[in-house]
Amino acid sequence: MKVRYCSPMPPSTSGIADYSALLVPELQKVMDLEVVSAPGQGTGNDCDVALYHVGNNVEAHGWIVDELRRRPGLVVLHESTLHHLVAGMTIVQGDREGYLDAMQRDAGVVGRLVAHGIIDGVLPPVWETRAPDFPLTGRILDSATGVIVHSQAVEDALRDRGFGGPIYRIPMPAWPEPQVEVDEVLRDRSGPVFGAFGHLNSAKRVPQLVRAFERALEREPTARLLLVGSPSEALDVEAPIERMLATHPGSVIRIPYVAEQRLWNLIAGCDVCICLRYPTMGETSGIAIRALSAGRPLIVSDVGWFAELPSSVAVRVAPDDDEIEELAAAMVALARDPARREAMSAAALGLARGELSLERVVELYRRAIIDQAGGDAVRAQVVHDIAVAAHDVGVGMGDEAGRAVRAGLWDSGL
Repeated sequence: MKVRYCSPMPPSTSGIADYSALLVPELQKVMDLEVVSAPGQGTGNDCDVALYHVGNNVEAHGWIVDELRRRPGLVVLHESTLHHLVAGMTIVQGDREGYLDAMQRDAGVVGRLVAHGIIDGVLPPVWETRAPDFPLTGRILDSATGVIVHSQAVEDALRDRGFGGPIYRIPMPAWPEPQVEVDEVLRDRSGPVFGAFGHLNSAKRVPQLVRAFERALEREPTARLLLVGSPSEALDVEAPIERMLATHPGSVIRIPYVAEQRLWNLIAGCDVCICLRYPTMGETSGIAIRALSAGRPLIVSDVGWFAELPSSVAVRVAPDDDEIEELAAAMVALARDPARREAMSAAALGLARGELSLERVVELYRRAIIDQAGGDAVRAQVVHDIAVAAHDVGVGMGDEAGRAVRAGLWDSGL
């Protein structure tokens, strides 16, 4: 098979570029891959399947949506809410009608009225406050011959929105076991380190995390909080940290954006990684996957993909009124229980090397692409071959063996 693979690639700083950089070399071992990482590359006229990675960054994915509209194909949907992407492709570029149509396509007359309110300045931008209420995936799904998702939560969301095409649930793969050296800022620590990584914004619950850690310090004064990443302009991260440092010197280690290798070194130096998210756009956390790949226990929000992580690897905390106290309690409990952290670490490595292994993910991709290339013909041939084989060994439709064959065909979707 020849597959036209449209995705951002390094040096793009998109997390999906990192994902594709990991996946592409392995996919190339089992299929003919034409990698397209910018508009205008190649023609794709002779490919069997066109595959499109779609996320919320308009600079990284806007051109991919344009390609998808020209030629429908298999979409890898990295988030179930694409309001930021669609707004960036329409209203931000002066295309009012495009935004009005997208809002009406997903939310009817109410959506169109809300869009008018935003355009007229009467309402605040929905993408800043209520994006999950208006996911705007319709424009993408209209051109999708099938969708690859990373979680049951996203699959359910797409079915709820009426998508009737094939959905293939394929987890985000773990990274190969990294070669790391604990970063120098963490080498002389005396207590447990809790690390949070990535762009620091309100959706990652940074204010709640800082307040929860302050409470945890009252019970575990040797604990340390590592915050790594660039801060959101809309969020004052530094002021509460400075206040905490005034009363608890050295309790918080603040590092801005770091390159990939240092990121791994810092993750390796943590006892627990914290990945919070609310509201969620249906995304899978690349940081959480890296933490699992490095055998780090997790504390996560009990929403979306994060809620699907097994309790053996992650403590889940609901983003409700009790969130801060529950976060603090989770940190204290893990800080005081090294045996539990060790068991969670072993379970994290087991998950990374099993269900999330790169080999398994590549095989699931191969099956999805085969199905897209000629799924009906493949299924018909498989059923035919099984029927002939059953006949040749004397299996009858009404006997016990025949019923077992039919049950197996049913269970496997054939």
